[in-house]
Amino acid sequence: MSEWILLRGLTREARHWGAFPERFRTDLNDASGVTLIDLPGIGAERALPDVASMATFVRGRANAMGLAKPYRLLAMSLGAMAATEWATRHPEEIDRLVLINTSMRPFARSVERLRPAALPAFARIAAAWNRPQQCEAIIHRLTCNRRDTAAADIAEWTAIRASSPVSAASALRQLWAAARFRAPNTPSRCPTLLLSSAADGLVDPVCSARIATRWGTAHAEHPWAGHDLPHDDPAWTCRQIGEWLRSVDMSNT
Repeated sequence: MSEWILLRGLTREARHWGAFPERFRTDLNDASGVTLIDLPGIGAERALPDVASMATFVRGRANAMGLAKPYRLLAMSLGAMAATEWATRHPEEIDRLVLINTSMRPFARSVERLRPAALPAFARIAAAWNRPQQCEAIIHRLTCNRRDTAAADIAEWTAIRASSPVSAASALRQLWAAARFRAPNTPSRCPTLLLSSAADGLVDPVCSARIATRWGTAHAEHPWAGHDLPHDDPAWTCRQIGEWLRSVDMSNT
C-alpha cells in the first residue's frame, strides 16, 4: 500500500496535527503508513524562498526516510501548494492527492486567498510573536471554529512554540512564498480531492471550489469548520477522504 505523507501549513509543524493522524489511520482502516513531514522554516530549518524549493525539500526528506513510492499526499494550506508542486513535477511519485483549504493563483484573487477580515488578526499575531501564549490564542481564533478544546489546544501549541520556535523571518518567507505560488492550469495525473470549509476565516472557500472546477476533480465543503478543518471535524474529514478513496478504487476496477 502507498505511504500517506501529511503536510501542514504556514508556521505549523507535525505536532500541530494533534490526534488527527491516528484518527485518520484508524477511520480509513488503511494498511498504509502515515508519515508527518515538516515544511522548511520549522524549528532549526530555514524557510525557503518559494514553494518549488519547499516541494523539493519535502521530497528529499521522503526519499531520505526510505519511504516506498508512490506516495499519497494529504496537505493543508501552504502544505497543499507544496504537494501540488510535487505532484506536478514528479507525477509518477504521487498516487493520490488530498488538498485542504488551500488557495492558488491563477484560480483566486488576493482578497480571496487571504480574506481582508483576517488582516487585523495577522497584525495582532505579528505584534504578539514573542509572546507565545497570546500569539497562539490569536492563531486559534483565526483558524479554528471548534472552541471546546481551545484552552488545551492553546496550552499545547504554546509548548510546541517554546520547544521549537519559528522565527518571524521564517514566517514571512513562508507567507511570501505562498503569495507568489502559481499552480498549473491542468491537474496532476493522480486522482485529487479538494476539501474546504464554508466558514474558513482565513481563506475564502471559493478558492478550493474554483480549483476543483478548473481541474475537474472531486470537492466537498464542510458547513461550519474553520481553516484547520482536521482539527475542527476530524470525523467528517476522514469520512470524506474514505468515501472518495472507495469511489476512486471502484472506478479503477
